[in-house]
Amino acid sequence: MPLRTVKTNIVQSIRAFRVPDLQEAAQGLGHHFLYANLAQTQSKQDILDLIAKEFTFAAQASKNFDSLSDSLTDVLHKSGPQPGFIVVLEHIPAHAKFDKEAREQLLDIFREASDFWSDRKVPFRCFYSFSVARAPSADKVGVSSDVDGIEGLEEGEKMPTDKLVDVSPMALRMSSPFNAGYWLTAA
Repeated sequence: MPLRTVKTNIVQSIRAFRVPDLQEAAQGLGHHFLYANLAQTQSKQDILDLIAKEFTFAAQASKNFDSLSDSLTDVLHKSGPQPGFIVVLEHIPAHAKFDKEAREQLLDIFREASDFWSDRKVPFRCFYSFSVARAPSADKVGVSSDVDGIEGLEEGEKMPTDKLVDVSPMALRMSSPFNAGYWLTAA
């Protein structure tokens, strides 16, 4: 049983757990298994719509974060006794349209739901992962010759490869407000 060392009410990174193992554990425990793969979502509204659809919530759950919160707590509580929940949110977007603050707000909803169910002695475990932008690998996708710093992919998609991130000590000093004393003395 992969969850024997995991608290009964927690929101944590999926880390070493595999989704099929979590689904099997939910089935073995008689808990609800709620899963949403958010890899294709771009905005807060896309995320709300997909979660409501995948969790089979009423359409009102996709209106805003408050509606989602109500659906995870009050609405489920009023529908009768609950055996427990294992929730998986895979590939939460990590980009400008869904920034760190929005990701934390989303996770806070699940943390609050975990606390809500804890008060009622109902297990609620939520596992999540963030999307990581990766360039397609040449062995997975056929790559044509380099043209002006842009590689052409088989499907005709252009991938910019000429833009490098500047991680020189001067750039780090200018970009990070944290531990500025270290960077100023390191040069």
